[in-house]
Amino acid sequence: MIPQNDIIMHSSKQTSSWQQQLADVVTSAEQLAQVLELPAAYLQAAQQASQDFAIRVPRAFLERIKKGDVNDPLFRQIWPLAQENAQPPAGFLLDPLGEASSNKTPGIIHKYHGRVLLVTNGSCAVHCRYCFRRHFPYGDNALSSQQWLEALDYIQQRPEINEVILSGGDPLTNNDKRLFGLIKAIGEIPHVTRLRIHTRLPIVIPARITDELVDNLTKSRLKIVVVVHSNHANEIDGEVAACLKKLYLAGIHVLNQAVLLKDINDDLPSQVNLSEALFDCHVLPYYLHLLDPVVGAHHFEVKLVEAQNLMLALQGHLPGFLVPKLVREVDGRPSKTTIDTPITPISNL
Repeated sequence: MIPQNDIIMHSSKQTSSWQQQLADVVTSAEQLAQVLELPAAYLQAAQQASQDFAIRVPRAFLERIKKGDVNDPLFRQIWPLAQENAQPPAGFLLDPLGEASSNKTPGIIHKYHGRVLLVTNGSCAVHCRYCFRRHFPYGDNALSSQQWLEALDYIQQRPEINEVILSGGDPLTNNDKRLFGLIKAIGEIPHVTRLRIHTRLPIVIPARITDELVDNLTKSRLKIVVVVHSNHANEIDGEVAACLKKLYLAGIHVLNQAVLLKDINDDLPSQVNLSEALFDCHVLPYYLHLLDPVVGAHHFEVKLVEAQNLMLALQGHLPGFLVPKLVREVDGRPSKTTIDTPITPISNL
C-alpha cells in the first residue's frame, strides 16, 4: 500500500461552500493513491501519464469511489493509466472534432446552424481522462474584457443564432458575479431565446447548485436548459439527486449526456441503471456519445458494433424516452451523427 502521510481525506459535508470544494481537490497521483488506498505498483504509471494531462478530482466525487478497487467505474474515469502515453491508433488526434477551424474568434466555437458555443473558461472541477478537449488551447481563449465584448458582438451580429451554449472547461466553475453578468448580457441579445449550460459540476460538486444560482437562472428571460454529464449510476448519490431535483422544481429543463467507455459503462446493467437513476432525479437521458478519438484516450474506445448491440439490448429493457441517442461527432458535419440501431444483433466477426 501507499505509505501513510499527512494527506487527509476530508468529507465534502464538512466543507461550507462550493468554492472551497472547488479549491480543495486532489491534484497528484500520490494524493489520489493514498486517499483511495491503492497498491504502490499503480503509482509510477499514473505519475508519468499525469504529466501530459494533470490530475484533478473533487473530494465529493472521491467519496463515491470504493477504496482499493481498481475496477470501480468512477475510479477508472479519473486515474491516469500507462496507455495514455502509448502510441495512439490511426485516427486519434489532438483535435478530434476540428474545433480549431471552428474557433471563429476567441471564446467562440461556431459549428452548427442556429447555435454557438461560448468557451467561458478553461477550468473544470474534475479532469476526466477521456476528455476530448484535453489538448484544447484554452490559453488562446482566455478572454480579456474587450474580447468578451467582441465575442458577444459576434453573436449580436448574427440574427440566425437563437441558442448559446455555455461550455469550457466548465461554465459553473465561474463565480456568480461573472456567470450572472454573462447570462444577463446574452439575454440582452434579442434573437437569442435559449441558453444551454453544459456542466459536470452538479455531478461532481453538487453544492454548486445554490439557491442563488437557481434563482438567477429562473429570472432570465431565456429558456434555460442544463445538460449534465453523468456516465454511471454510482455517481448519483443523495446530494447529487437533491441538486438535480432542485433544478427540476425550479422549472429548469435538465438533460444528461454520457460517453460510452470501455469497462466503465459498456454493459446493459450500467446503462439501464444510469437511465433509471437519472429519471428518479427528473433528468432525461439525451446523448450517449461514442468516444471522441483524442490522443491519450484510445483505451476507452468501445467498438461501433458493440455499441450498436448494446443499444439494441437497451431498447428492449427501457421505454423509449429513457433510451439516449447513440451519437458520434464528426468533424465537418452539420450536426451530431446519430448511429442507427440494428434490428437484430450484429456479428462482431
